[in-house]
Amino acid sequence: MSSSRLHRVAVLVLEGAKPLDVGIPAQVFTTRASMPYEVRVCGATPGLVTGGDGLAYHVAHGLDALAWADLVFVPGYRFPDRDDPPRAVVDALIAAHERGARLAAISTGAFALAATGLLDGRRATTHWHYTRALAARHPLVRVDENVLFVDEGSVLTSAGAASGIDLCLHILRGDLGVAASNHAARRLVAAPYRSGGQAQYVPRSVPEPLGERFAATREWALHRLGEPLTLDVLAQQAGVSARTFSRRFVEETGYTPMQWVMRARIDLARELLERSERSVEQIADDVGLGTGANLRLHFQRILGTTPSEYRRTFTRGE
Repeated sequence: MSSSRLHRVAVLVLEGAKPLDVGIPAQVFTTRASMPYEVRVCGATPGLVTGGDGLAYHVAHGLDALAWADLVFVPGYRFPDRDDPPRAVVDALIAAHERGARLAAISTGAFALAATGLLDGRRATTHWHYTRALAARHPLVRVDENVLFVDEGSVLTSAGAASGIDLCLHILRGDLGVAASNHAARRLVAAPYRSGGQAQYVPRSVPEPLGERFAATREWALHRLGEPLTLDVLAQQAGVSARTFSRRFVEETGYTPMQWVMRARIDLARELLERSERSVEQIADDVGLGTGANLRLHFQRILGTTPSEYRRTFTRGE
């Protein structure tokens, strides 16, 4: 997890690949001084790959890139419910996984991962339009249509293109920490973090001004995490009742307001642990958790580790 390690990323472009789905991991993980990643875009064979939506891709690498990579993205592609990818592609994905690479699907790329059998018995998601088709074609996969992405450790899946950004930022958070993920989100002009458990879409209409007001309230809260933030305070800032605020907040974020505040505080604590030498007690006060004991309690509950061990992880080898 130290930033000194170079992460090798392959983006596998299949026939009919969707342009946004291809571009998201290629752009998020693009090689730059602040990002220890090397990206190779590949196909079943090097050369021209016919994409979806009127585009084609000229890829420099074939399936050898999957033997090289430790993180493989499979972007979505057209008509995934008709035929599985070529056998050579499926075998290369299985071999990469057996070698220890993580496999991550964006949108209908989940069908390619399902064809390997690696999703059998595991939770997975895909674009909401194809969730029933994925469940019918691969009945052993536990398809969840009500989430943005699913992290099953070595195999990860996401819904549509926008949730591909969420998945990439989620991976960045695990690899490099909150500071790097937030930096990438700012560069993309994207939300720093949306819960993987958030619904892909809200089934009924939510008035646009209310959604904008809640986004502004979240932004307002992020600048005041060191202050007392209660449900009533947040609802008052949003200009709605506490009951309405709580119900609509869950629909938008996947968390209750106070769960969201707690995770925001833990995220800020993570960033301070990564980037400063402040003590655990000082950081606990900075993020509104009061005492080091309280920070340690919630840190362990949410992340499964201690603040001190987390800091050592992100400073080791630097």
